[in-house]
Amino acid sequence: MELYELGVKQALSGIAKGEFTSEDLVKAIIDRKNSADGEIGAYLTFDEEHALRLARENPTSVPIAIKDLINVSGQPCTCASKMLEGYVSPYDATVISNLKAAGFIPAGRVNMDEFAMGSSTENSGLGVTRNPYDLSRVPGGSSGGSAAAVGGNLCIASLGTDTGGSIRQPASFCNCVGVKPSYGRVSRFGVTAFASSLDQVGPLTKSVEDAAILMKALAGHDERDGTTPRESVPDYLAELQGASMKGVKIGIAKEYFNVAGLDPEVKRITDSAIKMCEDAGAEIVEVSLPHTEYAMAVYYIIAPAEASANLARFDGVRYGHRSEKAVDVFSLYCKSRAEGFGPEVKRRIIMGTYVLSSGYYDAYYGRAQKVRTLIKRDFDEAFTKVDALLSPCAPTSAFAFGEKHDPLTMYLNDLYTIPSSLAGVCASSVPAGFTADTKMPVGVQFICGGFEEAKLLRISKAFEDISPVKAARGI
Repeated sequence: MELYELGVKQALSGIAKGEFTSEDLVKAIIDRKNSADGEIGAYLTFDEEHALRLARENPTSVPIAIKDLINVSGQPCTCASKMLEGYVSPYDATVISNLKAAGFIPAGRVNMDEFAMGSSTENSGLGVTRNPYDLSRVPGGSSGGSAAAVGGNLCIASLGTDTGGSIRQPASFCNCVGVKPSYGRVSRFGVTAFASSLDQVGPLTKSVEDAAILMKALAGHDERDGTTPRESVPDYLAELQGASMKGVKIGIAKEYFNVAGLDPEVKRITDSAIKMCEDAGAEIVEVSLPHTEYAMAVYYIIAPAEASANLARFDGVRYGHRSEKAVDVFSLYCKSRAEGFGPEVKRRIIMGTYVLSSGYYDAYYGRAQKVRTLIKRDFDEAFTKVDALLSPCAPTSAFAFGEKHDPLTMYLNDLYTIPSSLAGVCASSVPAGFTADTKMPVGVQFICGGFEEAKLLRISKAFEDISPVKAARGI
């Protein structure tokens, strides 16, 4: 096995045994990137000398690829947007400080949909990222670069962010394990905001054990993020000991399987996953999430509204893109934003500004927040009956570039991931199989209650142990 094929646990073990050093790992990743990433395009930037220097200073550390909206001191943080070209971060996000303290180093900035708005990474303003399993297909989004880097063995592991499915859907498309923590489990300080009541940082990895190791490093209270609780963080890796499906109650939401657009191959693989869980000793329980049909509409009111407010700071004045065509302050704002933002970001800013405007706030944003509460109550009720929910991660496997040219069709890609994001609970994507026709990977989603990451990871590990495929295989 090549060093670049290793996961986090294997890398830490090899370093501890003296089989190789952090510098060896970084060199292997650099060589792999230089030979394979030309076709895949996962990385936006990679400061090789900086990564090697950090590895020499910390010979037991493991390199991790970072989604390009997480601030790392001295590195670009462009959010894959022309608006932030040339911006270099002056500080570390809390998750980066936590990773460094736990023995990891940030190595390389990976591509994404601009400002995390998209489900295919086709909205990146700085480059194209392709699916490592089929270069004619998308890697998913918005953490497409993170997933492609893991799935293509271009990194040991990576960090992504998930607002409405942006870790889980690309993990499914690229045969990775992806974890969206509960809202508040991981600090958002230093993470460029898209929708502040939804955004969460999480790992994309080659195994559930790797995800558990990174979750332990990422999670915890941060004085600079008031959403993070003071409760102690479990040792997620230790919690995996003896993981089994025996006696686990797995809920199947009937609303998730009567959906137009659910690909027959995805349904086949998901049905097979349910059967495997049952055969391994799980109890399968039908549940109902009756407000699921409103989740998509609620999300595309709340998320753009919050994005509209968060992106108002990018105005051509303080940093980032400044139009050379401006003749006064008003035209500076207008032209800088028109030139700096891509079409999808503009679309969501316009949508968000509309629903927040005078006369429409109560009709749209206020009502959406009330329905969001009903969606959360659906999950709370379901978790009184079951330990976890199982569903597809996305209605299809990875699709071809340009196939989802209609924005509404693209938005439906997050059909299965948005409800749990609105509820603020934790969820994972675990590899489950390959489609018979296109040979593309498909993951299944497990969902547990708020701050139940230990349970989520344990159930995910139990499924991984019986799954017919493993993460990042077949490259």
